[in-house]
Amino acid sequence: MRSGKIGYLWPFVKLGLTDVWRHKTRSFLTMLGMVFGVGSVVAMLAVGEGASQQSIDSIKKLGSDNIMVLSVKPSSEETGSTGQARGSLAVYGLLYEDADRILETVPGVKSLVKARMTQRVARVGERQLEMRVVETTPEWFGIVNRPLLDGRVLSERDLAYRANVCVLTEHGVRRLLSGREMVGQRIRIASGVFEVIGIVQNESGGTVRAPDSEADGYIPLTTGTKLFGEANIRYSAGGMEGEKVELSEIIVHMKGTEYVEAASRAIESVLKRFHKKPDYKIDVPLALLRETEKNKRTFNIVLGAIAGISLLVGGIGIMNIMLASVTERTKEIGIRRAIGARKSLIVVQFLINTCVLSITGGIVGLALGVAIPLLITLFTAMPTVVQPYSLALAFGISVGIGIVFGLYPAMRAAALDPIEALRHE
Repeated sequence: MRSGKIGYLWPFVKLGLTDVWRHKTRSFLTMLGMVFGVGSVVAMLAVGEGASQQSIDSIKKLGSDNIMVLSVKPSSEETGSTGQARGSLAVYGLLYEDADRILETVPGVKSLVKARMTQRVARVGERQLEMRVVETTPEWFGIVNRPLLDGRVLSERDLAYRANVCVLTEHGVRRLLSGREMVGQRIRIASGVFEVIGIVQNESGGTVRAPDSEADGYIPLTTGTKLFGEANIRYSAGGMEGEKVELSEIIVHMKGTEYVEAASRAIESVLKRFHKKPDYKIDVPLALLRETEKNKRTFNIVLGAIAGISLLVGGIGIMNIMLASVTERTKEIGIRRAIGARKSLIVVQFLINTCVLSITGGIVGLALGVAIPLLITLFTAMPTVVQPYSLALAFGISVGIGIVFGLYPAMRAAALDPIEALRHE
């Protein structure tokens, strides 16, 4: 039965293809609207998906079961400052006691990492590099999971003995120790000499704050306190200024994502009780992830709607050209009707012509839509992701628009009076 229907429609399909081929230039210009419409839908959704996926991947790397508590310098009028006329010392931020309170009072905490971060100059011979020094505990490398490229990471023994050892990120190693033996090398960081015991791969967080930066040096928290203290002093011609921060960051690792939301509220409550000024900030990657995924859906809808306008314009172009075709073929329609062709056959004939245009334009548009994201990634290194659903959506809409906008010209052709049509010149 199905093969019979295909055989029944095949002459109309051949007629449609012949008509398209006979008016190659007109058909090509008509299809351009569908080509660019489908191509823009696929390409814009691919760009949006790539950008969203990059943000989501960055957030996932922070850990969906982590809560990040950060020290934040309050505004000048809220900062408690001490010092003499030519200098001041701003005291703010997280305390060791805050970490202990979180461990003791917040349910569901699996582990906790304390860290203090400062900018210091590292030197090897004549080469020097300003790097971020992260004074932390061995648990850092369990929560902020970065592949170990060489050597080892910090240990409890290093922490207990206040060892002068450091772990460097790969970018820092390349810029500071290029051409030298890496693990086992001794480098000077500010006033201390440290042995490089390991190298880890580092990753930036894109649009999201990452726990590591391009050039980091990790040293035991106890060693940093011994050598540098808790105050970071800067001298200038105008005097001295500095800040005292016990902990720059506390990363709280929960037993599971189901504990995160309640724990973040509990941490907020604990810190509010003991901090008189707003000198901390709580980042919850899980909440950021959910918000980003929500924004991603909205973003895709907006991009799809904008690109869909191109498809609408392409459909209007098809309707316009089919109306012109009805006018040109009025006499042919009259002859067909006079020899017994039913109105339904006339409608099918013109709808097939429309479908040939929209389907052909859709296929070429899909090829264009896949090529554009590949070129964007190739020349700009911007990630793009072509989703199968976007291909099916764009092609389905193009065919649907072709049928909808071709229906009116087809029905108008079928409604022509045979006698009037035969008189048409």
